[in-house]
Amino acid sequence: MSYIQAGTGRNGEPVNLFYQDWGTGNPVVLIHGWPLSHEMWEYQLTELPKHGLRCIAYDRRGFGKSSKPWDGYDYDTLAADLKAVLDELDLQNVTLVGFSMGGGEIVRYLSRYGSDRVSKIVLVSAVTPYMLKTEDNPDGVDQSVFDEMLEKMQADRADFLASFGKQFYGVSMLNHPVSDSHLKWDQTLALLGSPQATIECAKAFSSTDFRSDLAAVTVPTLIIHGDADQTVPFESSGQKTHELIPQSQLLVYEGEPHGLYFTQKDELNEDLLSFITSNTAVTETTY
Repeated sequence: MSYIQAGTGRNGEPVNLFYQDWGTGNPVVLIHGWPLSHEMWEYQLTELPKHGLRCIAYDRRGFGKSSKPWDGYDYDTLAADLKAVLDELDLQNVTLVGFSMGGGEIVRYLSRYGSDRVSKIVLVSAVTPYMLKTEDNPDGVDQSVFDEMLEKMQADRADFLASFGKQFYGVSMLNHPVSDSHLKWDQTLALLGSPQATIECAKAFSSTDFRSDLAAVTVPTLIIHGDADQTVPFESSGQKTHELIPQSQLLVYEGEPHGLYFTQKDELNEDLLSFITSNTAVTETTY
């Protein structure tokens, strides 16, 4: 298995990030969402390399096969981990694709380290620009919602993750866009994450303000978001991120939930390929 060392833990132990590297061509780095692992990208990792792209997907610290230190789950550290991946593999002309929490890592990386290695970015169902409701962010999510999430994780993490998975994909009595088998697979991936990482990353994505980071985004940007996302609501995230990145393009997936990388995997793959391989960004579209 392939690992990259990304610093050390509080006791000096190495923090190793597991990564998968498939295909040849211009590199695409896929950054997974919370609380899963790089394996959420299965249907992108098995398709994009067929089109002349090199796809690298890694497990965030605390999740999947990566090291699980006690701390280091703030966005500055996570952006440094992304930098370690790009530097160690000496990647150039990279397209960064971040889902949900992973979108925050991308914009924090660009604000701290610049875009010398990066040619384009894609933010899919991303948590940017700022999830928390405050006086100057009245459209955000109330703190009580995140407090309740943390309480449920601490009381019964497995049960919380089972319920969260249904919201993630928009499962209801009348709508079942994913199989029970897929929901169970997601829960297995999520339970492989450390409890500490799961809680601390939830605190990070819910409370980190990326509005100033977005000013540092100067590369072509594609934003993809479902307008039925109940996990990261479109109006306060994808729409506002589009407004704050002048050169961005927005694709709205009508009626789609947070986990559209699976529910609309074919459309997502087509849109990723169109954006990554073309000299011209896709135009604003609603599906």
